Amino acid sequence: MSTAETWTIGRLLNWTTEYLESKGSEEARLEAQLMLGHALECPKIQLYARFEEVVDDGKRAKFRELVKQRAAGKPVAYVLGTSEFYSMEFVVTPDVLIPRPETEHLVIETLDLLKGRSTNEPVSILDIGTGSGIIAVTIAKQAPKASVLATDISEKALAVAKQNAEKHSVSERIEFAAGDLFDAVSSGSQFDVIVSNPPYIAQSERTLMDAHVIEHEPHVALFAEEEGIAVLRRILEQAAGYLKSGGWLLLEFSPMVAKRVAKIAEETGFYERISIGKDLAKLDRYLIAKKAA
Repeated sequence: MSTAETWTIGRLLNWTTEYLESKGSEEARLEAQLMLGHALECPKIQLYARFEEVVDDGKRAKFRELVKQRAAGKPVAYVLGTSEFYSMEFVVTPDVLIPRPETEHLVIETLDLLKGRSTNEPVSILDIGTGSGIIAVTIAKQAPKASVLATDISEKALAVAKQNAEKHSVSERIEFAAGDLFDAVSSGSQFDVIVSNPPYIAQSERTLMDAHVIEHEPHVALFAEEEGIAVLRRILEQAAGYLKSGGWLLLEFSPMVAKRVAKIAEETGFYERISIGKDLAKLDRYLIAKKAA
């Protein structure tokens, strides 16, 4: 970016898009918009109405630093410190996974299950492995009668989740607890719904993954033993003990292990009405199961 030239918003967007494309970005235009909007402290949708506006040196320097980080391979969500999920903005750091749109299915299915309940009836939710808190916070925001226990093995992840609960004004209805899966849950606790997006990627899949994910996102939240099903198996075997009669379990997983997960659910004998849901790409992505009577 030569200082001898006049840099308007339009020119900055066009130059940065081409630059990021040369660095291998598949969403270069969007990333350029997000970073410039962040530097200018305005929604990206406003950029085009200000296309001919000249960006001052201070804000351009801020933008340049963001672009430098992205070009070096740092995911744009970590560059900005935020990411969108369910049309809500969440704080993210390298201590938590970047939210994926596939996980919105868990929220949608959970909210659908709650629709049949009385509007005045309280409902208890357990979110296992909450990470940045996207599931817990979104459910609490959309279901005002819900109280949520959100757990994670990582204290640093819980700190991010607490930030997001406060950001979206639901911290009074979400309790956070540190521990490995159900170790963080008090004995005898019972929930209407248990939901989890746990680690489910097999180590053998590492070579198939985007290098930026491997290099920047927390491995403890990505990988699981037994070719990706170790944590899923533990949840399926233990969750029924924490579900109320007629309660529901919802789990996200890799399409590669869908049949194995469904088989484990059946073999436990703890569940009925077991079904597998598909994501927008029509891939098997999540399990829904009701605790058997």
